Amino acid sequence: MSRIDLNQLLEKAHKLGASDIHLRAKLPPIVRVNGKLIKMNYPILEVTDIEGFVRQILPLEKRREIPYIKNLDVAYSLPGVCRFRVNIFKQRGTFAIVMRSIPASIPNIDGLNLPPVLKQIALYQRGLVLVTGTTGSGKSTTLAAMLNELNHRDSRVVITIEDPVEYLHRDNKCIFYQREIGDDAENFYTALRAALREDPDVILVGEMRDVETVRTALDAAETGHMVFSTLHTLDAKETINRIISFFPLNEQQAIRFQLASVLKATISQRLIPKADGRGRVPAVEVMIVTEAIKERILNPELTEEIPEFIEKGREVYGSQTFDQSLYELWSKGLITKEDALKYASRPDDLKLKMEGIISGGSSRL
Repeated sequence: MSRIDLNQLLEKAHKLGASDIHLRAKLPPIVRVNGKLIKMNYPILEVTDIEGFVRQILPLEKRREIPYIKNLDVAYSLPGVCRFRVNIFKQRGTFAIVMRSIPASIPNIDGLNLPPVLKQIALYQRGLVLVTGTTGSGKSTTLAAMLNELNHRDSRVVITIEDPVEYLHRDNKCIFYQREIGDDAENFYTALRAALREDPDVILVGEMRDVETVRTALDAAETGHMVFSTLHTLDAKETINRIISFFPLNEQQAIRFQLASVLKATISQRLIPKADGRGRVPAVEVMIVTEAIKERILNPELTEEIPEFIEKGREVYGSQTFDQSLYELWSKGLITKEDALKYASRPDDLKLKMEGIISGGSSRL
């Protein structure tokens, strides 16, 4: 048994605005608030405390597996407060727990300071849309906001395949089926194959982890479904290269043709500290796949030119580069100049634009 009430600890972490909670023996509970690690005012945790937390977090039917757990993803709910995506894992022979906070209410696109074009992307009828970024960059939250937009504006059957289920969607105009890996499905690949026989209009695949899942997602998009998924890539160019690299060399050109045909947009994001120190705001690259972008997916020698064409498509298509996003956030006073330049892809060009040396219409930014 643990000496510490886990639910009370989580409530305190929630009030602090913690995005993540770290629980490990020989340390007090540590939370991440606005990207920074903070030690909570608790005693140092013992091995027995962590083991007690594990038993409390796991459903009754999974507790018999405790002696065999090396790494496990589960969800945990704090009624009336929020849900948590939990990873329980062994390190140096003892359990450790990392819990990611998931708000009880689903955020909207405007409330997250995301580009308005995401409202249009959420309503696409068919194809593939990928949300990318590092761990903790808000990919799941962005996808939840987009599905929330769809749920209030169109009537579709939506199947989500997640590990674990994070945001809980209530049926509004859409019908939602939410499947969790482990409890409801064996893995992403088999769940995605099964989804194609469940009359879906929209399929959300929590993460494309292997070649079978990527191939099936491409096939699903090609056969008229709308597929949303995530990748741990930094930007559109890297996303294209990552998908191609899943496949052996003799298949890569065929995959380029298929990807150019089905990919509709990529949304890549990084969380930047707010200028007032109260939270973070997303800087977002949006690539809308135009004919010019398709040519650069098809031809590996032209893939490097993708950022240039994202930049040029802002006025007509609503696309934008990271640096265009950073400039807008800075001009609105949401982030500091120092942080804008720190996270910029081309800091020298961005600095010149901030100083008015490069005009707003320049093709360089």
